[in-house]
Amino acid sequence: MEMVLLTALGVGGATVIGTAIGFIFKKITHKFSDIVLAFAAGVMLAAAVFGLIEPSVEYGGKYGIIIAVAGVFVGAIFLFLIDKLVPHLHKWSGIKEGEEENKRKIGKVFLFVMAIAIHNFPEGIAAGVGFGTENVAEAFVIAGGIALQNIPEGMVIVGPMLATGLSKGKTFLYAALTGVIEVVGTLIGYFAASISVVILPFALAFAGGTMLFVISHEMIPETHSHGAENGATFSLIFGFCLMFVFDILLG
Repeated sequence: MEMVLLTALGVGGATVIGTAIGFIFKKITHKFSDIVLAFAAGVMLAAAVFGLIEPSVEYGGKYGIIIAVAGVFVGAIFLFLIDKLVPHLHKWSGIKEGEEENKRKIGKVFLFVMAIAIHNFPEGIAAGVGFGTENVAEAFVIAGGIALQNIPEGMVIVGPMLATGLSKGKTFLYAALTGVIEVVGTLIGYFAASISVVILPFALAFAGGTMLFVISHEMIPETHSHGAENGATFSLIFGFCLMFVFDILLG
């Protein structure tokens, strides 16, 4: 349990670390951000497939494949519905200053923070469910991939929040709160998977589906829209292969 709690704090704290870096390097280039985010996407992709979806099939027994497929789709649909209610992260990467923006800055800040928090919650669940399998190596691979993704995410949210007129203190506080949401999600995922072995296969696939949705719908489009497509593509492949090798060696 102590290991799960420390991992939860690490996953949520990665967003805070990214935010701190964002304050230090206020003008982070899109190319650098895209390459780092693409690497994280590759790591998360490997974690979703080998750490969540594949074990879901194994734990599901006779109906493992059906449970895994259903779980992946339900997880993806869950995030799709959430995505309809909140703005995409990449839509906030370049807020324009002006009178119209100033009129709506409070609403924008609220929606922005909600968007990050809601996206972080299922990621936390994915990290927590990984520990429910009692395969610590796999769980760390999953949590590590999510943490890597959270660092550049924390970096890029600083600028838009400051652009709304928010103070540095409140910007850091709101960013920290999005990390807390992820900590809560991690603990919920762990306890849900640990308490009931019956729901574990579905929970694993569900978490894998949410990760696949975030990767395909959010991370890849973001990393391939600023002219760094080639670097981002190979960075994603490198991240995937690196985690694949780790998974084999640790397995």
